[in-house]
Amino acid sequence: MPIWPSCSVSESDVILGWIEFLNMQELPAVLSVNEGEIRTGLSVSPRRPDWLRVKLPIGESYKHVRSLVDTHKLHTICESGNCPNMGECWGAGTATFMILGNICTRSCGFCAVATGRPGAVDWNEPQRVAEAIHLMKVKHAVVTSVDRDELKDGGSIIWQNTIRAIKALNPQTTLETLIPDFKAEKENIQRIIEAAPEVVSHNIETVERLTRQVRIQAKYWRSMETLKFLKEGGMRTKSGIMLGLGERKEEVIRTMKDLKSSSVDVITLGQYLQPSRNHLPVVRFVHPDEFAEYREIGYEMGFDFMESGPLVRSSYHSERHVNAGFGKAEWLKQKEEQPV
Repeated sequence: MPIWPSCSVSESDVILGWIEFLNMQELPAVLSVNEGEIRTGLSVSPRRPDWLRVKLPIGESYKHVRSLVDTHKLHTICESGNCPNMGECWGAGTATFMILGNICTRSCGFCAVATGRPGAVDWNEPQRVAEAIHLMKVKHAVVTSVDRDELKDGGSIIWQNTIRAIKALNPQTTLETLIPDFKAEKENIQRIIEAAPEVVSHNIETVERLTRQVRIQAKYWRSMETLKFLKEGGMRTKSGIMLGLGERKEEVIRTMKDLKSSSVDVITLGQYLQPSRNHLPVVRFVHPDEFAEYREIGYEMGFDFMESGPLVRSSYHSERHVNAGFGKAEWLKQKEEQPV
């Protein structure tokens, strides 16, 4: 997130919030799922499966970043989004920041970010983000943003300035940018290409059939067009899919094929978890074996890196997604080591 002033969060607050987030048992459940439709309603969901439980964040690297965040009143999306992987990522020296404010012009059914009329653009934000990354000694940074459809440039100028500021102050830090679709307007996407982050990510989020319900103002093929244009500009590209919203296996595979046709390098697949009762319900908890199967299918399709598992989020292990060939080589090695 932007480095806004915020209330300092104590260690006990983090732990209590972590436990509440991971062990929440009452969730809105689906009343019915028809072709091309998601209906929501309130009821008690089954207890979350054991594979969706994680260890509390510990370790000296995590404690160091935690101390910096509290002392300097920094604000990261890792923290505000209750990400289950925060401890692991901070311990590895990675963090995710959100720019362009905390109010989005879109109202996606899965996202906890507030929808409304955003405030004025803060032209000093790029430098503050760069300074925060320097202060936190982040080895790999992920920057994302809300959608700013009310701006003629879609926020792309701030995006470009932020990338350049980070690179200038942190030349050893690798950078992934998780961008909106910019309505597939090439002039705005070109600004990201010119700033040249190591990885550019844009999430397709779900299968084509469910896009209208899950990503209300977005368009499936517009996102594919955005990804394709980024690749044509020489970018290493990445996209993410959430599972558990009512998609079928063949639809997931079809989406993966569409992403491959758009020349995407990296795919992440993870379990959708409902942020609140006002958001789309979880239709099912996808078993780790199914995620493992998608990982195999993706590598067989020719993707360079497949990150697939229940707790995977878009920026999970993102420092590993920078290097071309790393994921595929690791997969091939694992296959060679498997007993015949």
